[in-house]
This record gives sequence, C-alpha cells and structure tokens, in this order.
Amino acid sequence: MQPMVRVFGAAIASSALVLGASQVAIAAPEGQPEYKVGAIDWKPCEEKPTVDCGFLELPIDYKKPNGEKFKLAVSRLKAADPSQRIGAMVINPGGPGGSGVDFSMFADGYFSKEIIDKFDVIGFDPRGVARSAPIKCSAELLRKTPSSYPKTRAEFDALVVFNKALREDCRKQSGAIFDNASTAEVAQDIDSIRRALGEKKINYYGISYGTIMGQHYAERFGKNIRAMIIDSNMDHSLGTKQFLDSEARTAEDSFNEWIKWNDRDASSPFHGQDLRKIWKDLLAKAERGEVPAPWDPTAKMTPEDLGGGVVSMAYGPNWKGFANQIKQIIDGAQAPKSAFSAFAAEETFDNPFPGIFCNDYNLRVSSWGEYQSLTKSEYRIAPNTRGSSLGHGAMMGCVGFPKATNPQRTLKIKNAPKILLTNAKHDPATAYEWAVNAHRQSRDTTVFVTYEGWGHGVYDRSECTLKINNEYLVSLKLPRNGTSCAAVEPPAGPSPMSVKPRIPAGPFSVA
Repeated sequence: MQPMVRVFGAAIASSALVLGASQVAIAAPEGQPEYKVGAIDWKPCEEKPTVDCGFLELPIDYKKPNGEKFKLAVSRLKAADPSQRIGAMVINPGGPGGSGVDFSMFADGYFSKEIIDKFDVIGFDPRGVARSAPIKCSAELLRKTPSSYPKTRAEFDALVVFNKALREDCRKQSGAIFDNASTAEVAQDIDSIRRALGEKKINYYGISYGTIMGQHYAERFGKNIRAMIIDSNMDHSLGTKQFLDSEARTAEDSFNEWIKWNDRDASSPFHGQDLRKIWKDLLAKAERGEVPAPWDPTAKMTPEDLGGGVVSMAYGPNWKGFANQIKQIIDGAQAPKSAFSAFAAEETFDNPFPGIFCNDYNLRVSSWGEYQSLTKSEYRIAPNTRGSSLGHGAMMGCVGFPKATNPQRTLKIKNAPKILLTNAKHDPATAYEWAVNAHRQSRDTTVFVTYEGWGHGVYDRSECTLKINNEYLVSLKLPRNGTSCAAVEPPAGPSPMSVKPRIPAGPFSVA
C-alpha cells in the first residue's frame, strides 16, 4: 500500500501450443472457456531503450474470452548475463496504482547485480493502471472530493452521495475495465504473461499491494511458480473493523518509533525535549484551526493531516526530515513545496483506486452511527495519529459502493512451492500483524522472515535481508521459518530515497 493523499512527508496446462507464430492457446481455469494469448511485440521502451516494452492483448472479462479486449503493458529488462540466466521474474510495486513498467525501468538500481545478471525482469502495469487501460475519472469531480473525515451526519451522507457519483463517473470514463480490475483478474493476467513469454514456471517479486497479486496467483496457479517473494504483506481476510484497527495500531507504532529516535539522536531539532508534549500541543492547535498548511498557507492543517504525515514519513523512514518539517510548522516558517504532496490537476485524471481496491476489499460503512463507532475505536488506538490515514482513507473511499467482486477471504495456498514472506516489524502501511496472519493462513507454503526494523519494503534493508532474498531467488535456499534480521538504523540524510531507488509510488486513494 502506498501513501494516499495530501500528506507530507484451479490448475492449467503446463505446456503451450504454438499457433502459427504469434498465438498461444491457454487452458483456462476450471469452468471457464479457453482463450488465446498473442505474442508480445517487444520494442525498446521510449523512456529507457535498454528495457523492452510491449503490449499483450487480453480479455477484459475472462469469462467472455471472445469479448472486449484491452492491452496490458509489459516490459522486460533482459538478464545481463545470458549464460547465467535462470528465468523470468515478474515484479509489481504495489499501490494499488503502482506501475510495474516504471519499476522495471530502474530495476537494476533496486535489485542486486546477481539478480539482474540471472533474471529477465518483467514489469507490467496491472489492468486499470498507467498504460494498461487506465481507470480515469473526471478531474473536475475529483477536485470536489469531500473530506474522508465527516464531522456530522450530513457530511457523511454527502460523502456517500459523492462516492456514488464518482463511481458512475469513473465507470463512464473508463469503460468495462472498471468492473473487471480486481486482483482476481490480475492473477490471470500474470499467468497470461507467463504463457506469452513461453515460460513453464515464473519467479515473482511483489511488494505491498503486489503481495495480494502474489497470494492470488499462488492460490490459482501455484504449480507455475519457481520462486515467489511477497514483501510487506496485505492481509486479504480482514473485516472492516479489523482492517481499520490494525492500521491504527501500526500508525501509532510509527509515531512511537519517531519519538524513540528523537530521544536517541542528537541531530533531531527536538532532542532533549518532551516531543510527546510538543506533538500533543500541536494537535490541539490543529484541532482549533490554528496551524497553517505548508502546502497552502491559506488552508489550515487538521490533526488528521498531521497523523497522515507520520504515516508518510515512516515509509522510509525519514525521521529527521519529518522532525525538521514539524519544527518549521511550529516556528511558522513556510516549508518547501517539495516536502509536501498536494494534488495537482494533472494528477487526478488517473484514479485506479475505486475500480481496484473497492473490488478487492468489502469495507463498507453502512451508516453514520457505524462510522462514529469505527472512528472512535481507531482514534482510541492511535490518539497521536488519529488512526491511520491509509486505513481510514481506504475505508471511506469505498463508502456507498456496491459489494466487492473479489471480497476478503482466508488465504488458501495448496499447490505452490515454498514462498518467502517478509515484513518489517515497524511497517507503517502493511502492518506486521497482517504478515503474521497471512503466514498463519499459509504456514505450510510460506516461510516467514521478520526484519526487526522500520519502513515499508524489506528486500534490501540490510545485508541479512538481501542475502536471504537473493539466495532464495538464485538457489531456492530458504532460511528457517521464523528467522529475524536485526534492525539497521536508517540513513539520517534528507531522505532515504536519495540513497537508492525504492519502489515507485502508487496512489492508494485520492480522497
């Protein structure tokens, strides 16, 4: 899952039948008609010619293989050392809304040279995202999005009305893809990529929301996996309250870890001071409408804005940068615009969230009374962050929508090889308890490794995590289940992102 809004800081056949030179017949999942997948017409990517780009024509609805099609954008960074090539590794950076094609553009800056040498890195933009029939919504309507924190019954009802109007607008702007963009369909798309590549088995690395794609693929196409890493895990079994409360717990944990950093690091502008009291006083001022917003001096920050900043900061984490921003706010100085993420008009056209997340998670708040009860619980759990901006925004982004087409359920992986499941103990987005629960549901097929430190994404957090991930991908060697890697203090510079490229940001919501 990625930061969302204005915050700172059934098996199938294993062999392919070649039809002519360009088509592969695919045995469809049980109970569905067969469909054919065309070859990918690779060409150098316009953005980065050393990476190949192409499109794969696929059915919008796999139950209707001869029906309307869309073009799935795919990319390939060929193994740097063909003599050592092991196979293809499909990657996804999460979101929902992150571009796997973009991810592949700098895969050689994210993955170790050993991996780049031995694997074709295959990126793809999931259906409804970026270059793959993107879900679009009216920018004019999106600019009118009401707060996801209604204070009255009337404001709650207005949000329900708006969401219904937005959903219909997005469906109109986007076409049939809107109703067929859940991760269940994406899992089938991944296997279509495998077939088009001519690979008997694939490797997969998915982070954040990409872990749901991996989980779904392992459930349905487990026999087609050589190796799979699901890094920073979603839990696709949680009900609304469990989802919201667990997100609140990990948001409050991020705040507490920031406080601990301040107490031990003399470079913090608040070192030696009572930062908890300073923060409490700032929240009170924001509650009174007395804190100018750094992204717009004419606007006022809310306590929820401040809490959202904690969650956004903890992705790195970027403790010092966030502390400096808070110091500027308290001192009344105007923070650099680059320190904050506010929506520009051109950013609001693509809006994959309602077509993807709201069909993957049946988080539906039916009444103002239920909303009050849920919010009271998340605020009680996380008073310093006012719950989690991610969890709350996700829930409220789907209010007023019909039931999800791919709702939550227990994870059941039966035919897959051992999968490496990793999570940071202090992840602000995909709560550690989500990974614990996902592993509990799949303990016969997943090996769980904990990074005892901070941030979103485990792959290259330390020499320990890097060694475990790379050894598994290359030789299928796995550590003992329950292995932990010690925490490594994050860089103290302006941002960890300046040290090494991390996953491309995908919008989690647009509220």
